[in-house]
Amino acid sequence: MTILVTGGAGYIGSHTSLLLNEKGEDIVILDNLSKGHAEATLNQTFYNGDIRDEELLDRIFTENNIDTVIHFAADSLVGESVENPFKYYENNLIATYQLIKKMVEHNVKNIVFSSTAATYGNPSSVPIEEKQYTLPTNPYGETKLAIEKMFHWADQAYGLKSVCLRYFNAAGADPSGRIGEDHNPESHLIPLVLQTALGQRDKIFIFGDDYNTEDGTCVRDYIHVMDLAEAHYLSVKYLRETEESNIFNLGNGNGFSVKDIIETCRKVTGEVIEAENAPRRPGDPAVLIASSEKAKKHLDWNPNYNDINTIIEHAWKWHKNNPNGFND
Repeated sequence: MTILVTGGAGYIGSHTSLLLNEKGEDIVILDNLSKGHAEATLNQTFYNGDIRDEELLDRIFTENNIDTVIHFAADSLVGESVENPFKYYENNLIATYQLIKKMVEHNVKNIVFSSTAATYGNPSSVPIEEKQYTLPTNPYGETKLAIEKMFHWADQAYGLKSVCLRYFNAAGADPSGRIGEDHNPESHLIPLVLQTALGQRDKIFIFGDDYNTEDGTCVRDYIHVMDLAEAHYLSVKYLRETEESNIFNLGNGNGFSVKDIIETCRKVTGEVIEAENAPRRPGDPAVLIASSEKAKKHLDWNPNYNDINTIIEHAWKWHKNNPNGFND
């Protein structure tokens, strides 16, 4: 049995592919390299192309004995999704429709989907549980939620089983330093702070210091990318063993503020990191923290790297040794 990893040259996809390979799984990667890096695939079987290419999908499903798809390929910038919603409906929702249509044609029954906490919008309570209502505040979250609903109806009609993983803030890097995070443009807080430590940025901006939190800055739940990878592997096992669809949150259940992250980066790097207050960004909730009890119960998943110092240490190891990412 073979696993197809779409978007497997991207940040979370490449780390998941690395772990699957180490677990002895046979995998093939499909990525159009619009955001991913061929170097991150570490010489695994790789197809350079788009999931909207029906002929390519037919060839991949014909050439490989695929029983499960792990689907990462998507656009994921919240601000861009507000400015250009059609791009997100095209590249996320319509592209996923093309993918699962081909899965049904080739009798591939299992898919693990990279969803997001953005499906919840502004939560009514924290920690956030899966049963909480979903009311996205941007097209990115809206398209991910629409995909989840498409999977539900595809299950009813075609027996396509899905696990949708709603994860919070992915962070960190492969502990051995083989691969790490390399986005252009970068939008995640931890690499932005570490780029400031490297002198690639003059300062880090804190968008809002008047939230109803302990230090006035936004609080987020950070989950190590290798813990996310482990959850995807366990989700594949879950689908193979239970043949049941489900939705799970993935987070540490701990919240760290923007100021917490900056201060921890200062301690880990030993560098002076200048920070400057800036106005709030529209739509930023004050606190987003996950309840992952359901995933722990049904997937037997437990994060191995739930200490923020360790997460940042692994990220720093990658960024310090690869200041230009995969271009070094």
